[in-house]
Amino acid sequence: MARIVQKYGGTSVGSVERIQHVASRIERAVLAGDEVVVVVSAMGKSTDELVALANQITDTPSKREMDMLLTTGEQVTISLLSMALQARGVTATSLTGWQAGIQTEESHGNARIEAITPDRVETELSEGKVVIVAGFQGISVNGEITTLGRGGSDTTAVALAASLKADRCDIYTDVTGVFTTDPRYVKSARKLHSISYDEMLEMANLGAGVLHPRAVEFAKNYNVPLMVASSMEDIEGTLIEEEVSMEQNLIVRGIAFENDVTKVTVKGLPNRLQTLSRLFTTLSEHHVNVDIIIQNQIDENHINISFSITQSSLKETLAVLQEAQEELQFTDVVFEEELAKVSIVGSGMVSNPGVAAKMFDVLANNDIFVKMVSTSEIKVSVVVQEIDMVLAVEMLHKEFQLAEEAVTV
Repeated sequence: MARIVQKYGGTSVGSVERIQHVASRIERAVLAGDEVVVVVSAMGKSTDELVALANQITDTPSKREMDMLLTTGEQVTISLLSMALQARGVTATSLTGWQAGIQTEESHGNARIEAITPDRVETELSEGKVVIVAGFQGISVNGEITTLGRGGSDTTAVALAASLKADRCDIYTDVTGVFTTDPRYVKSARKLHSISYDEMLEMANLGAGVLHPRAVEFAKNYNVPLMVASSMEDIEGTLIEEEVSMEQNLIVRGIAFENDVTKVTVKGLPNRLQTLSRLFTTLSEHHVNVDIIIQNQIDENHINISFSITQSSLKETLAVLQEAQEELQFTDVVFEEELAKVSIVGSGMVSNPGVAAKMFDVLANNDIFVKMVSTSEIKVSVVVQEIDMVLAVEMLHKEFQLAEEAVTV
């Protein structure tokens, strides 16, 4: 008998028919003798519909009331799924995030889980029940209902698996696993049998939307094996764990990419020790998330600093810089829009020099100009024109032979 946490996303529970399909999958696990905890998202686009309702009331709803509103979406799903199981003769009970003991920081809209006290869940499991838990939500120490932000249900599932010492956490979604790159853009993309936590964390942070980075980080920190698989098809998914079998020729394991990148350059900053600290402290205090950073010295006394941000944060970034111009003592700010970030990821890159050079050769041979570069032990990221993004991904996928079935050794 195994203890398993299963998570189903909004698409997987988007209709009564799909909820019945999920109930059938859970029933099979129960009949196999497993203890099962299930975490679910709100049905389909219901969260978007709730947001639209709030916007009909006011353009500036309070974050607290939005959390009160949005958490109702998951509560609909847990009750319907519990009913579906009970109708099949499977004993089940539904719990909200706070009933399941999920405690978060005192923040609305994007709270982090601080602790889980799974006593209620353990009790229900000991009575032979399937426990259906609402994802994406928790409660603060002061009793305020909170939400966990984007990917919150993934994080709920992995955190519960860690606190319950589950044997595995299965993330069921509308894809069959983790691919070498997004198969919607590259038809030759191949599903990976396995991938390491570090590789998956890089892929998730760099734009791969299969798993939220916070969930992967939780899994790595608590050594929770993750299986990403399709909720629609009964086929093997991708296992994410600490150690994975090596595959011949797979120095690069995957390619991640994201568009809507903007490059901002702050010109004429004083060339002093505290300049970088003051600039990025100012931005962080206004919650501007900066990615790639480049420094250029233009003369003995002045430097230019370029950094990448999301397109959606450009307006706020420019406002923050304008307000702080006198304090930071720069001369001008310029920006370039319609950019994209393309990244190659693979733990094999650590022991194989020349991977970055090969990447740059491929891009140059296809007339793709590189505007910014960022590296770590297991990834190389470049910023290119958005119009060149798909071509860059296709050519890199081909160059590193990611479409070919690798041999496990």
